[in-house]
Amino acid sequence: MVKKNKKDSSKTSKNLEVRILNSKGKDLGSFSLDESVFDGKVNVTLIHQAVVAYLANKRSGLAKTKTRGDVSGGGVKPWRQKGTGRARVGSIRSPLWRGGGVTFGPQPHSFRKDLPKKMKTLALKSALNAKVNDQEVLILKDLKLDSHKTKEFATIVSNLNLGNTKVRLVVCELTDNIKLATRNLNNVLLAKAKDVNTIELIDCKKLVFTEEALREIEERVKRSIQ
Repeated sequence: MVKKNKKDSSKTSKNLEVRILNSKGKDLGSFSLDESVFDGKVNVTLIHQAVVAYLANKRSGLAKTKTRGDVSGGGVKPWRQKGTGRARVGSIRSPLWRGGGVTFGPQPHSFRKDLPKKMKTLALKSALNAKVNDQEVLILKDLKLDSHKTKEFATIVSNLNLGNTKVRLVVCELTDNIKLATRNLNNVLLAKAKDVNTIELIDCKKLVFTEEALREIEERVKRSIQ
């Protein structure tokens, strides 16, 4: 959950360091964050815009109903215009009739919402700061799996005291071992540092970065906002 940050940037220096751990859960000391990226400022409105645009762009927009012109049949007038005592009608495929067309139903269209690249990056930066401010970020010195077995990765999750918490693991490369070892863990989600987006950062309770992945994200943000 993203919370509005009411503190000004002059009081955010305590957030510039987080603890770095190894895969056994041992504390290796503090990890210095880049001040130009982790300034403590959270723009909730911008995060909302990025999430709405992302979800809208995932929609296929293929829902379609048939109008009276699309429904087969109905080419012959059911009865003559006058003299029968019944209401006039031109086709049995009228929207008023059962089996007829649909009036003002959905038609295929694009839900796409464009967001400038710089706004996307600033939303990503805000999401990172929100997680750091809420103390929901963990840094791993490195992540090396000797096998693809889920049991090995589950041990790492246990060592980090993550339990059944929804975790987003951000790495530089999604190796086969990592993908196979985590696919049976419903609470562990994966992301690559070069393409992780705002919704992936906020849609979890704990963010776990490898040291290399976090440095790559910092460089990615700095390049875009300069």
